Amino acid sequence: MSFRRIRPSKFRHVFGQALKRDQCYDNIRITKSSWDSVFCAVNPKYLAIITEAAGGGAFLVVDLDKTGRIDRDASLVVGHKAAVLDIQWCPHNDDIIASASEDCTVKVWQIPEGGLLKNLEEPVVDLVAHQRRVGLVVWHPTVQNILLSGGSDNKIVIWNVGTGELFAQMEFPDIPLSASWSWDGAKFVASFKDRKVRIVDPRTGGNLHEVCAHEGSKPTQVVFLKNGSVFTTGFSKMSERQYALWDQELKNMNTTEIDTSNGVIFPFYDPDTNMVYLCGKGDSVIRYFEITDERPHVHFLNLYQSSDPQRGIGWMPKRGLNVNNCEIARFYKLHTKGLCEVITMTVPRKSELFQDDLYPDTLGDVPSLTAEEWIEGKNAKPLLISLKDGYKATKKLGIAKVTEKSNVLSSRSNHTNDVSRSSTTLHESLSLHENSASATEPANFNFQNVLDDVRKLRIIARGHEKRIKYLEERLASYEKEDDGEDEEHL
Repeated sequence: MSFRRIRPSKFRHVFGQALKRDQCYDNIRITKSSWDSVFCAVNPKYLAIITEAAGGGAFLVVDLDKTGRIDRDASLVVGHKAAVLDIQWCPHNDDIIASASEDCTVKVWQIPEGGLLKNLEEPVVDLVAHQRRVGLVVWHPTVQNILLSGGSDNKIVIWNVGTGELFAQMEFPDIPLSASWSWDGAKFVASFKDRKVRIVDPRTGGNLHEVCAHEGSKPTQVVFLKNGSVFTTGFSKMSERQYALWDQELKNMNTTEIDTSNGVIFPFYDPDTNMVYLCGKGDSVIRYFEITDERPHVHFLNLYQSSDPQRGIGWMPKRGLNVNNCEIARFYKLHTKGLCEVITMTVPRKSELFQDDLYPDTLGDVPSLTAEEWIEGKNAKPLLISLKDGYKATKKLGIAKVTEKSNVLSSRSNHTNDVSRSSTTLHESLSLHENSASATEPANFNFQNVLDDVRKLRIIARGHEKRIKYLEERLASYEKEDDGEDEEHL
């Protein structure tokens, strides 16, 4: 007589629980876009949701503490001229968010301290290079101010957001659908509409490895794992949903069919527990798996099931979780009727002490490298923080101190916009630096740093002037050609 051996795992009994409606977010005009995106982004400070907007694109930013019914006239981020397709918070600054839109632009916004009191119309940085709609933005996990964007012009662009400049531009045979950076940020993996998954060197633009991951025509989603493996979700030829695991050279290690539903599955990876959560669009189920070295490598743990399908979903970083309750994941599920439901994933433990095995050192909010160091060829693993001493202070928003870092976007990009707007900005920026320095560390205020920032701003302003002059010359040449054609017709 044989018995089936049950694989031991401390995450086998993880269970999901939805919070009460008054602890969720209600009365939200969630976007009706058919674009395959999660439509939601969350960090320990704010919740952002793409909303339906007439005559442009907008998304809502809400303080996490302001649960309940959202005011119908709540302030929005409204700078895009067409629908917003993707949003993502900066991992190194909880006030900075990037958005991609059908208006062919990527914009980076800084949410003012205390949240939005009025509509935010002016971005910190406006990134223009794509010629068709942009449906993908992904921040670099270890480097400050590096952002990846993918558009329907078959291009992936790497931006240095701190200077507002394009660092690298790569063209591919088809549209990029999803992307994920490696653990140290030395490369990224992306899936494309031609059913290929490619590992790419962002500095050279060269394909390191390539494979046809899933044979179905519907979108494939990818995520880079901590050990260098790649996890994908997609569809078979018979439109069956699948997940697959690939080694560092994209050789298949496991492909498993899930079901026959037609919604795209978005994977959310937790590098601390090595767990993957699969959330399908239109599903009412969240499945979670553990990835190990033993075959078949991807082990099903359990699932959370509810009665309502999910329109989109957000994922809270580890430093925003409630460690006292052994919470290892938290989702923000968007319903079709305007509700954002909060779902917590918890490991049942009797002890009230800090659980070291559940919470190893996790990703912090401090970048490992500056953009300049990374551009020069350096790589570094993420800087990790312990949740044991600081986890109780998470709600006190000590993370807000990130806005005082030297690498913050506001110290460079806010002034960049101001230079192009008025000639008096130099005095305003100087006084802004003086006020911020006196409010934080007046004894250590360095006026030389302010002068260096001003020189950089002048260089950026000259670059914008050259670009505007070039565009005006091109416009004039087009108008001359049109006039010549009109005369020929006459």
